[in-house]
Amino acid sequence: MNEAHSAANWVHDGVIMLGAALLFVLLFRRLGIGAVLGYLVAGAVIGPQGLKLIGDVEGKFGIAELGIVLLLFLVGLELHPTRLWRLRRDIFGFGLGQVVACGLAISGIILAFAGFSWEAALALGLPLALSSTAQVLPMLRSAGRMNTPFGERAFSVLLFQDLSIVPLITIIAALSRAPADPAAPPGYMLALYTVGAVVGLVLAGRYLLNPLFRLIGHLGERELFVAAGLFTVLAAAGVMEALHLSTALGAFIAGVMLADSPYRHELEADVEPFRTILLGLFFLSVGMMLDLNVVMSRPLFVIGLAIAVIAVKSGVIFGLARVFGVETRPALALGLLLSQGGEFGFVLFAQARAAQLIQPEAASLFGAVITLSMATTPFLMIIARRFNRGGTGPERDDLDGPSAAMPASAIVVGYGRFGQTVAQMLMAKAVSVTLIDVSATQVDRSSDFGSKVFYGDGTRLDLLRQAGADDARTIVFCMDGDPVSPETLKPVLEAFPHAAILVRAFDRRHLIRLNRLDLAGVTREVFESAVCMGRKALEAVGVADDAIDRAEAEYRKRDALRLTEQGKSGDLHSGKEMMFTPERSIRTVEPEA
Repeated sequence: MNEAHSAANWVHDGVIMLGAALLFVLLFRRLGIGAVLGYLVAGAVIGPQGLKLIGDVEGKFGIAELGIVLLLFLVGLELHPTRLWRLRRDIFGFGLGQVVACGLAISGIILAFAGFSWEAALALGLPLALSSTAQVLPMLRSAGRMNTPFGERAFSVLLFQDLSIVPLITIIAALSRAPADPAAPPGYMLALYTVGAVVGLVLAGRYLLNPLFRLIGHLGERELFVAAGLFTVLAAAGVMEALHLSTALGAFIAGVMLADSPYRHELEADVEPFRTILLGLFFLSVGMMLDLNVVMSRPLFVIGLAIAVIAVKSGVIFGLARVFGVETRPALALGLLLSQGGEFGFVLFAQARAAQLIQPEAASLFGAVITLSMATTPFLMIIARRFNRGGTGPERDDLDGPSAAMPASAIVVGYGRFGQTVAQMLMAKAVSVTLIDVSATQVDRSSDFGSKVFYGDGTRLDLLRQAGADDARTIVFCMDGDPVSPETLKPVLEAFPHAAILVRAFDRRHLIRLNRLDLAGVTREVFESAVCMGRKALEAVGVADDAIDRAEAEYRKRDALRLTEQGKSGDLHSGKEMMFTPERSIRTVEPEA
């Protein structure tokens, strides 16, 4: 009977929680405020401080924390070594500077004006330095800015913030006033456990998990991928919990050790729905745990501190962005975009409360500060767009997206100097083409020449589907600037297997990385023009036409052989003996007397 009653309670509570979430998230998204705030308000309305429709909030919060565990797992999956290396300056330079500078500045304000001890001020101020990954990334994706310099810089800062969760939890544990757990091992043992667990998880990923996923991949069972993905996350978290370590750290390491796996995209797709649901439940639980009476007793404190947090973070991030070479307007937009408090603040406040550094009332009060700062973000972004108009701003509202495109045989992503030539050749033979570019300036300029270019990030699967990729015969990636990565192309190949995927390669290194994919064609952006110039140079020094043809053919053959060797070894020095040098040439291409 008790089990039946408990199950009935869960069904009852689940209906109310999901119903409230649907109502408020739909309302808040319609108002352009964001889903996170909708979950928080929904929880506050149905919780013990609101309509009292839900009980056992603590129990539900414990389950909802799995959403944070899955979020950190997905963050770990993003840490592909090549991407980490490319963004290393922004992640470990800009990101570290932002967390430290903002955390210490806000802690100083709390210490000076709120009457907390320095330990409590640190436990409250450092979490407020973090921004909302769950709020900012969807905004960047919907605006088509994720793969722009602006979007990647914002992602880099958010990534470092997510990575800093584990060190911040460690700092709070070191400041703890709670009685030591007699069952917990001493500090030096915890350090040894941490190192051993990390090494063990990495080895398990290399020698156990990768073969397991390879076997499941050969079987082709989608359900097994879901089960194996969740098992990986929960097993890693369980190992860390058994050692009295952070479950979030375990999930993060599980993600990192699978970041190089060829099945990373399947794992991401399979875990994402569970992460979404559980993270929504987490925000609902946070809303239910907010003590509204405490908040209402000090409304001016909450409003004043929220304004201070936004002002400090905007100013510090703006200053750091300028130091890292960002222009004034994009730097200001970046500061406003990342000025809110983040969801991990709620996690760290719970850790601080368990460590007896703050009272539950303080956790509710500062949780309300985060909530209020999140509510301001959509409005701050309206201001940021005004400052950033004409620059590398987050978005434009007056441009047509690919959903307005007619069905076409070819999709050309990137309408710069390279993409224009490709598109012109297709149009010359009356091939229907959909053009996509992420630069609003390029979209505007192209319209002056009679070309309809649709605005958006053409590497996104949802946007490609809107553009008609399901029926297109070819998708051609011609973007200027940063080269498109193999990690970005893999989901495209999987989603549109019928389409011939052609890619513009940035240089030899990029070409070698792309050759590992099953692409229909890859072209180095300067290769053919350089060969053409080489022919003209040979002609200028008096070499005969037939000798020039033989020189070109021999060079192309040797270059292809070098690429094959380099692709096998991963070493650019492979095949260097095939290169021509002053001492090594072909007799037939020597200048005629």
